[in-house]
Amino acid sequence: MSMPAFASRLSAAIQTSGTVLCVGLDPHPDLMPTAFGGPGQALGSIEALSHLRDFCLCTIAAAKDRVPAIKPQAALFEAHGAGGMAVLAEIAQIAREAGLLVIMDAKRGDIGSTARAYASAWLGSKAAFASDALTINPYLGMDSLEPFFAQAAETNSGLFILVRTSNKGSADIQQQNLAASGGAKMPVYKHLANQLFPYIEAAKDPITGLSDIGIVAGATGPSEARELRKLLPSALFLIPGYGAQGASAAEACSGLIQKTDGTLTGGLVNASRAITHNAGVQEATSPKTAEQAMVAAIDRAKQELADI
Repeated sequence: MSMPAFASRLSAAIQTSGTVLCVGLDPHPDLMPTAFGGPGQALGSIEALSHLRDFCLCTIAAAKDRVPAIKPQAALFEAHGAGGMAVLAEIAQIAREAGLLVIMDAKRGDIGSTARAYASAWLGSKAAFASDALTINPYLGMDSLEPFFAQAAETNSGLFILVRTSNKGSADIQQQNLAASGGAKMPVYKHLANQLFPYIEAAKDPITGLSDIGIVAGATGPSEARELRKLLPSALFLIPGYGAQGASAAEACSGLIQKTDGTLTGGLVNASRAITHNAGVQEATSPKTAEQAMVAAIDRAKQELADI
């Protein structure tokens, strides 16, 4: 029996956990808590890799049964070299066995056979870095996305395409205006959304009405998120920027869908440092107390998102 569509799995996980919160797994070497060796460890060393693995396992334990998904940041594992990537592959499998969806934040993008290689490496349960969904970069054009679309469809995986990101530099390109028909102007992120619309609709899950192909829409642009929801009604939104980057819970949820019972669906709100590197975690004297601090932060964030 084939795996249910990603949109269906995510919707079920949101309902089961009662939240749209996604825990970002960003093991910053300069922010590694004392309970995991502290900052300044030599990247790729046996010590650093052991602490990296333990930190990830702690995060997974805190997230298990509390949130629908985790989002590992691939770059922070790549920084440790081959050993770091081995840890990433292992903890992704452990997280999935724990019932968490894994959103790989790798922002891959290329053309032709290279894009196909990236897609096969990151998407699906049999991939080298097994995941339920992957972030990808669309700025090489629609043809660069097609291998990812094909692999996602084959493996019942999801995609989150960078459209309007949460960083200040999104104004440099994504928010710049393009000349449109009739002399009107349109920001790049809207033009991109229009280009993506047919692909998103083609990947719509008949059970949930949501698509396996989603977008990244930063919490720091709530008005843009609302515009994007109108343009892409069936897209799943992955929403960074909540918490440490300064966006409020209400801003973060601007692009989500409110159901008739008042609960939210249609995507995930990511929180990373506010969960895994908060003061309680940084000051913890053992992995167990660090996990407890993460659990408390998860519970606070869940409540904030539920109270909007």
